[in-house]
Amino acid sequence: MKLLRTIALDPSDTFVFEVPAEPGEWAVSGAFRFCDQDPSALQGKDRWAFRGGFLGLQSWGWSTLVQIVEASEADRTAVVELLASRLVERFGAPDIATARVAAQEEVAFTQSLCTHPIDTLIAVHRTAVDGDIREAFRTLQRKQGVAGHGKAFAFLEVDDEDAPADGSLDLAELSREAKRP
Repeated sequence: MKLLRTIALDPSDTFVFEVPAEPGEWAVSGAFRFCDQDPSALQGKDRWAFRGGFLGLQSWGWSTLVQIVEASEADRTAVVELLASRLVERFGAPDIATARVAAQEEVAFTQSLCTHPIDTLIAVHRTAVDGDIREAFRTLQRKQGVAGHGKAFAFLEVDDEDAPADGSLDLAELSREAKRP
C-alpha cells in the first residue's frame, strides 16, 4: 500500500507557512482544517496554507509537497490513530471513536491520491467555490537522468487537470500571493 509523507526540496515552506511540517512526516490533504473558516477571508500564511498545503500529522504543520511512499498496514493503522488523536487534541473532536471514523475517511482519501509510482511528488491547489472547498492535485516526477529528490528544479510536472492550456506557471504571481497579508 502507499501513503504520503511530507518532503522539502528547499526551505520555502519555512517562509510561507506559519507552522511548516518537518520533512518525512505522514501527511493528509488537511482541507478539513478550513471547514469552519471563510476561505475568502484568509490572509497571509493562513491563505497560503489553504491554497497549497498538505497537513503533516506530527507537527500539525504544512508542506507544499508530499511524496508517495510504500507503507505497511501497521503504518496505515498508526497514521489513522495519530490523526484521530490530533482531531481530539487540536480540532475538538468529541471522542476518539468519532475521530477515528473521520481519520479513516481522510486516510482513505489520501490513499486514493497514491495511484502513481513510489517517489512521485504531489502538490495541491485549493479553491472555494460556492461555499465548497475544491482541490486539484498535480503530480511531479523526476526528469530523465536525475537521481533523487535533491533539487526543486529537477522535476517535470506531468499531470494537472486545471493547468493553463499553454502549460505556463507564473512563479512570480505565486510568490506575490504568498506574501499578501
